Amino acid sequence: MSQTRIVEVRAGVLKKNDELARALRTRFEDAGVFVVNLVSSPGTGKTQLLERTLTELAASGQRCAALVGDLETDNDARRLARSGVPVRQINTHGRCHLEAEMIGDFLGDWDLGALDVLFIENVGNLVCPASYDLGEALRVALLSVTEGEDKPQKYPTMFNSADVALITKIDLAEACEFDRAAAHAAIHDVRPGMTILELSAKRGTGMAEWHQLLADRRGAWQANHK
Repeated sequence: MSQTRIVEVRAGVLKKNDELARALRTRFEDAGVFVVNLVSSPGTGKTQLLERTLTELAASGQRCAALVGDLETDNDARRLARSGVPVRQINTHGRCHLEAEMIGDFLGDWDLGALDVLFIENVGNLVCPASYDLGEALRVALLSVTEGEDKPQKYPTMFNSADVALITKIDLAEACEFDRAAAHAAIHDVRPGMTILELSAKRGTGMAEWHQLLADRRGAWQANHK
């Protein structure tokens, strides 16, 4: 296949995804459900963060659900189900990202109007998911202290397409000799002014700030979609 043909095919796929994502976004807005898309490389603690977030939001009375992307297993969905909220697993069978069509298919018969927040845990990958809009209201990129401070500069498209950056596993920062200032500078080099939170889902560090950010962003989103 020629390079021109490859570009044409890819452009067609992305155009179709964008059209489906716009329809999803309208559907979410009509239902009043705030959708958060979590993206990261594998091993950042994304599932651990989401499990704790779902558990705490449910305990506070918020109505949540999650769609979880994985290449082949349902391990993450079973883990998130311990939170007590509805969870559905999407197996991509080799695809390194979720697409808007998958989200639409797996929403199925869920009553979106009965939800306050829907989380999407994307497949662990910092390249492909950056190009696929899922109709979300908030995209959150995670970077763990075990990955090194320069990850945002190696994967600028992902961090530039995100609304918020979370530095995870901050309880391991000293052991990893993680340079916080350098990490913040790397993120802001890619996306100046981007909101950054540091947290540890295991220890609970930064979780209050994370919940406050979700509440603030949801409130702003609701004000714009009345």
